Amino acid sequence: MVMKDKTGRKVAVIVAHPDDETLWAGGTILTNPGWQYFIACLCRSEDQDRAPKFKNLLNTLGAEGKMADLDDGPEQVPLDEKEVEKTILKILPDWSFDLVISHHPNGEYTRHRRHEETSRAVINLWYKGLLNTKELWLFAYEDGHQKYYPRARQTADLYFPLSAEFWQEKYRLVTRLYGFQENSWEARTTPKEESFWRFTSSEKAMNYLLQNTAL
Repeated sequence: MVMKDKTGRKVAVIVAHPDDETLWAGGTILTNPGWQYFIACLCRSEDQDRAPKFKNLLNTLGAEGKMADLDDGPEQVPLDEKEVEKTILKILPDWSFDLVISHHPNGEYTRHRRHEETSRAVINLWYKGLLNTKELWLFAYEDGHQKYYPRARQTADLYFPLSAEFWQEKYRLVTRLYGFQENSWEARTTPKEESFWRFTSSEKAMNYLLQNTAL
């Protein structure tokens, strides 16, 4: 089971798309309702389907949050790093966070450029002192270069098998709230375990970024 924490920590979950917060950290969020969450989503604020669902998710989780509308077209044209960083700072509240959770520099599967860009921006902001957090967790998943659906890395710093109850609630958010069909990639992916690389030093996070940046 995901560890429970009743300290009421202020937690930012910074993701590229609505549903990323649920797929990769939904069990952790659900199991720690005492945390004060702000979920920042960098794309799709003008998406008439996904944006309302994201707002419903915030209400369901009792979380605060905000969306932006960075380009997320099928071409996946690289975004300017400063634009991504500026967008994060614009939608985040002026809080001192106890924890920030975000994407891995290489994403969670092969491959999505926006996930990678979000991760780099988060680490850069923390390293430059513009993002105030005590620690950072990066999603730790892999798909064997598309050989299978994304799996939580058991060797990551934090590895949390979900109870049946919390996985079913997570799955319900993916299929009923976000509306993904049971045979969709998202529904089939929904991990039953969650894992994270944990950093308490921005310098170590930056070194990790430099060692794990996709080409």
